[in-house]
Amino acid sequence: MKYIILFEDNPDSDPNIRKTHMSRHLAFLEQNKGKVEAAGPLADPENKGRDGLWILEADSQAEIEKLVHEDPFWPTGLRQSYVIIPWTQVFAGCVSRFKET
Repeated sequence: MKYIILFEDNPDSDPNIRKTHMSRHLAFLEQNKGKVEAAGPLADPENKGRDGLWILEADSQAEIEKLVHEDPFWPTGLRQSYVIIPWTQVFAGCVSRFKET
């Protein structure tokens, strides 16, 4: 099943923490590209990036929670919280997966 993970950053975290741990975070995403289909920060007014979003394929929420806690960003204090949202993809590129009923 597909899921969206919305991350909320800790507003009190070190402003350089994302940059400091980005290479390890990206390596982690690369290692898990079979599950994490897309990932990235959300926009903010200063275009510095904040919070985050993953789109992934997983068998269970427990599997997702394991991935979240293995991400090098998690133990740094950058992330304050996350929400796991089951998602039904109905369109990808030029291929619609929507079926009228």
